[in-house]
Amino acid sequence: MNESDIEELTLGIDLGTTSVKVVVYSRAKGEIVAKQSKDTQANVPSDLGIDGNKQDVPKILSAVHSCISRLPKDLLRQVTTIGVCGQMHGVALWKGQRPSADEKAFKLEIPKTEVSHLYTWQDSRCDAEFLNSLPPSRSHLPVHSGYGCATIFWFARNKPEKLSKYNRCGTVQDLMVNLLCGSEDVAMSSQNAASFGYFLTEEGKFEMETMSTSNFPIDLLPKRILRPGEIAGHLMHTWFGIPEGVPVGVALGDLQCSVFALLKGPDEAVMNISTSAQLTYVQPTFKPGDAEDSATVEYFPYFKDEYLAVSASLNGGNSLASFVKMIQQWTMELGFSVPQAKVWEKLISLGQEDSAISSMRIEPLLLGERHDPLKTASVTDISLDTLHLGTVFRALCSGVIQNLHGMMSQELLKKKGIKKIVGNGSGLVRNPVLQKEVQHWYKLPLELGHSGDAALGAALAGVAHQ
Repeated sequence: MNESDIEELTLGIDLGTTSVKVVVYSRAKGEIVAKQSKDTQANVPSDLGIDGNKQDVPKILSAVHSCISRLPKDLLRQVTTIGVCGQMHGVALWKGQRPSADEKAFKLEIPKTEVSHLYTWQDSRCDAEFLNSLPPSRSHLPVHSGYGCATIFWFARNKPEKLSKYNRCGTVQDLMVNLLCGSEDVAMSSQNAASFGYFLTEEGKFEMETMSTSNFPIDLLPKRILRPGEIAGHLMHTWFGIPEGVPVGVALGDLQCSVFALLKGPDEAVMNISTSAQLTYVQPTFKPGDAEDSATVEYFPYFKDEYLAVSASLNGGNSLASFVKMIQQWTMELGFSVPQAKVWEKLISLGQEDSAISSMRIEPLLLGERHDPLKTASVTDISLDTLHLGTVFRALCSGVIQNLHGMMSQELLKKKGIKKIVGNGSGLVRNPVLQKEVQHWYKLPLELGHSGDAALGAALAGVAHQ
């Protein structure tokens, strides 16, 4: 390869809830030149049943390894920056060790004996009574179940022996960056720290004193809090041709990176529906003391001292997937076997018909909501003419969007000057019925975004903030 053929490329990596996505982005061309994705299949049964939700960290890292190994080696040799993002709020604990300087072949891995499971954002072991027992936080962001600090508080009180095995904690993307760099300490962005709980965004620090008085193991917390776009360290070893010493950006939140890749102007909002669902827009002048008195809108750090106004629902594509699995299970009990893909195809086809529109209302809140964890799903206004499969599915899709609308309404978006919604996430992009309901409830133009956006956002953020 001639020196003139070499261009500066950025590797973007997104550790999602169900899959890993990686992209190679060309700064000169302004486009993705290679990409890969892989389902992690990392979920493991919880000893708490439906209250727990955890994933196998080595399986997540193995999926990253697989994706990187399938990218063209000639492109990887031209990578000059690595950006990483991932699922927000969850926590992994691990035992840090000084990297060996004698290692010749680097592999992104950590022994199972040195890392806990990833306790994800979907973990609900911290019920309302437990959360109310925690010390009050001065942060403008409340602490919910599934947040890193809440989960660690739970272990400190219920299974302290688990915590004694480890000396570090962070999101799974923080762990990955730590392994890539071989750093002795853990760097965490203000984005991930705010998603962890007990973090003061203006001061850029955790509420150490508040937590320590309630026996929180503060020595586990990351010591370096960095601004989004700052460098956490440098690649410890050559990795599938990526040169040793390449800078690695501090890990970011997948929501922030999705928005960063999608938004073109201040008059746009992003609706993401994948496993869960979020609706968000950029709030450039927000100060934590200005937080509006709303339990359904929260403000998370974005880039350049801006914030994202976010309404985040726990019920998105997961509610629709549960409905599909239920139908599949029913057919099996009747003696038939119907592939899930066939069920989805038929539901989407039937749900688009005008005859599927009805007065039936479904609240698809199988997981409750963070602002109302005891809320359950319900179906109302059932009549003989609403019992068709397409009608039920249309009402379910409508319920997912109506729930978001109740958290962040059309009126609020209009007040903020929003004139367009950019739709994103496989749950929305692949489902025309959901798209119809977005336009019904919000009465705004809907433009569908591109796939792999969080990984692209991680790459773009690294480029933009160097």
